[in-house]
Amino acid sequence: MRAIAIEEFGGPEKLKPMTLPEPKAGRGEVLVRVVAAGVNPVDWKIREGWLRTMLPHAFPLVPGWDVAGTVEELGESATRFRKGERVWAYARKPVVQWGAYAEWIAVPEAIVGKMPSKLLFEEAASVPLAALTALQCLRREPALGPGKTALVLASAGGVGHFGVQLARNAGARVLAVAGPRNQEFVLGLGADAAIDYTREDWSDAVDRLCPEGVDFVLDALGGEDQRKAFDIVKPGGRIVGIVGDPDADLARKREVAADFVFAEPSSEDLAFLGGLVDSGRLRTEVTKVFPLADAHEAQKLSQAGHVRGKLVLVP
Repeated sequence: MRAIAIEEFGGPEKLKPMTLPEPKAGRGEVLVRVVAAGVNPVDWKIREGWLRTMLPHAFPLVPGWDVAGTVEELGESATRFRKGERVWAYARKPVVQWGAYAEWIAVPEAIVGKMPSKLLFEEAASVPLAALTALQCLRREPALGPGKTALVLASAGGVGHFGVQLARNAGARVLAVAGPRNQEFVLGLGADAAIDYTREDWSDAVDRLCPEGVDFVLDALGGEDQRKAFDIVKPGGRIVGIVGDPDADLARKREVAADFVFAEPSSEDLAFLGGLVDSGRLRTEVTKVFPLADAHEAQKLSQAGHVRGKLVLVP
């Protein structure tokens, strides 16, 4: 099969077109014909070797954890799907090697879901990892709802633009931090206020808009931005980060809860998200679709940051 893979860690030039053996569906797996594959920041981090101490890797390594396609083969004891069904998945596996930047991918059926009927394949491939991350972050704060305020950093990005919508769906007031070209975009997602971080320090803006402090922060930035978030969260509130563990000492000092979330594959959560999509309560933003051969360009753009929504590859 045609695939894009790396044989060693490094820059985007390490991504090469390869002809690799077509995978087979093992016990409890389905073989999916890849119609579209989502591009996530974790893809270039894997390419660079940033996750090598967190998860086992093997070469040749085909990146890609987001897939939308059709079921082509059922492995032994796989009974949840029929051949030809349209499916999507956050296809993370115990060993990082056989991902979605390819014509075919074998995936445990337990983590696969039926695609929402209202989405094109390119749209569906943009959803699983980012939306599952946002959903699982917000579920760390079950009290988030009417009367509560949520702050979403990097709100126009992959995780952020889903976080804005999910927090709004929960009934919370949503403050969204984004650049100047994304102000109207995040307001259109349901944010109550859009904060332009190029015009003023976003923490000063939050102090002005919500002087009593916010109840919840979804942090996709880390570093200094995460540190500032501790200053605007109410005692008893919560910060959830996705790029590193929040400072536990600072959390104790500020009397707030602080969590790190690395999304887990979940067909149940995909079904929940799919229901929101089909009911019109959740949408995705696909900024650009690349041919698979240009995966290196897609990863360059992702690594540079400031991508609105998601990037997608098509074989």
